[in-house]
Amino acid sequence: MTWPSIGDYALIGNCRAAALVCRDGSLEWLCLPTFSSPSVFGAILDRRAGHFAIRPRGKYTSTRRYLPRTNVLETTFHCEGGGVLRVTDCMPLPAEPSGEMQADHELDPEHEVLRKVACAEGEVEVEVEFAPRPRYGLRRAGFRDCGKLGWQLTGCAFGAFLRTDIPLRGNDAMLRGTAQLRAGDVRWCSLAYDESEASVLPPLGKWAERRLGDTAGWWRWWTGRCAYQGEYGEQVLRSALTLKMLASATSGAVLAAPTTSLPEAVGGERNWDYRFCWVRDSAFVLHAFLSLGFVEEGEGFLGWLLHATRLSWPRLQVMYDLYGETRLKEKELAHLSGYRDSRPVRIGNAAHEQLQLDIYGELIATVAQYVDSGGELDSTERRMVQGLGRSVCRLWRKPDQGIWETRGPARHHTYSKAMCWVALDKLMHLGLGDATMERERRALREEIEARGFSERLGGYVGYYGGEDPDAALLLLARHGYHPPEHPRMQGTWRLIRERLSRDGLLQRYPLDSGYDGVSGGENAFAPCTFWAAEYLANLGRREEAREIFERLLGCANDVGLYAEEIVPGSGEPIGNFPQAFTHVSMISAATALTVEKTA
Repeated sequence: MTWPSIGDYALIGNCRAAALVCRDGSLEWLCLPTFSSPSVFGAILDRRAGHFAIRPRGKYTSTRRYLPRTNVLETTFHCEGGGVLRVTDCMPLPAEPSGEMQADHELDPEHEVLRKVACAEGEVEVEVEFAPRPRYGLRRAGFRDCGKLGWQLTGCAFGAFLRTDIPLRGNDAMLRGTAQLRAGDVRWCSLAYDESEASVLPPLGKWAERRLGDTAGWWRWWTGRCAYQGEYGEQVLRSALTLKMLASATSGAVLAAPTTSLPEAVGGERNWDYRFCWVRDSAFVLHAFLSLGFVEEGEGFLGWLLHATRLSWPRLQVMYDLYGETRLKEKELAHLSGYRDSRPVRIGNAAHEQLQLDIYGELIATVAQYVDSGGELDSTERRMVQGLGRSVCRLWRKPDQGIWETRGPARHHTYSKAMCWVALDKLMHLGLGDATMERERRALREEIEARGFSERLGGYVGYYGGEDPDAALLLLARHGYHPPEHPRMQGTWRLIRERLSRDGLLQRYPLDSGYDGVSGGENAFAPCTFWAAEYLANLGRREEAREIFERLLGCANDVGLYAEEIVPGSGEPIGNFPQAFTHVSMISAATALTVEKTA
């Protein structure tokens, strides 16, 4: 088994777990029962760590798409002999215009991966390989032939069955089988998973067809609520659908990404676990959902944010797990080779212990947007938000690790200080500030302008006393620290463009500075380049913004998904995939390009 490109994968999910399926029909990443549980299939991180493949035998080419306005994936294989095979993949959801569970779905399994195999033209011999490797590949699952009930996975701490009308044979490593299909023939594969309840085995045939149709209907019902009417509607909707797949239906949290340790540069050590909920990313996602008209998602997400932060209130933690857990100990899985031999593979994330002051500003700014769009805070929520403001007053003079959660020494990051100012400014706007907050807001502004701006370079710098730019400073205009046309903002843009641009794409900061305390390189950071397009659109330089934006549209993979980073030159996606931060930034840039700048 060779290594696909990260862009060769597409995501399917049911808003509780998600799987990555390669363009060759191999499902190679799935964690169960939640996004951040140990993997059952993990071949994306080690070719021996488990896969579930359905493909034609012999030579073929493949194309794929999501069914319109859904997260149902369709892969079409064009075979050497003229046959055409179509594999349709989903994780079922109930078709329900109200979003509530219907009675006839009450006995569905906790999770199902449903795969439809159809011969569209000619004849095709299809092969199936089912090789689960629970607990990140440490275990092999045994198989028990249960006749009409399918194959039961044994030796696991959960209940799982594979049901298929393709005949399979088993050994201690995998189930494997083939079938000769003619035009019009349809076969099914269904993996049902239950963690602690009695196993539920959904039927195949017409019942499976109904579950597939119900799932497509659910996604179309959801996208029908989108209020976006601007340009690039198809791409914005795809990003919204991706964010929805990464949103936990059980808690309201949104993951940064469904994967761990996909490298920022092949062979490097910048391999992090992103299956958690960053306060910063969460605030940006909430902003995107509200701007697209998904008010229920916005309210649910804000509820999770305020619930999770209760556990560490009045101080914010950088990230939490799906249910607000604060202890996310980082460790390495030495038995996994990593994607294309990029070690180490990590689970957990040590950055949860860092001080990153910008998150106070992002969270409180998002609360202000929620209130400005008609939402209301109850008395407890108002006290919580005020408590966060008092934390800002106590903490803002401290050095921190900054938005890029560097693993070097703490510094006085200009963006962190500015976002502390934003936090206090928004509290005053909400009528939740006090005299102390007003005094600290003025002191913050004076210090930032004196120490965070370089007269010699003509722009804001990444940290006090430094001379390196930071692409995050482009967001100051979005948050109202300065209008985009302010001379200091325009000077900062010039500095960022001169120092951080590679092949028209932006890095986060100069990699040759040793600033972040991690060895090895990385590539262009996709959200930063979208921020540049957003800034230029708001500045009124719309053609320049559109050129950058449309170039980035070409860096999505064939089904519209973005990773965290982009390899300059080739445009290949790299890093954890798909990345919520990138999709959120794309939505913000598209919105800025759509709305004409007002005086």
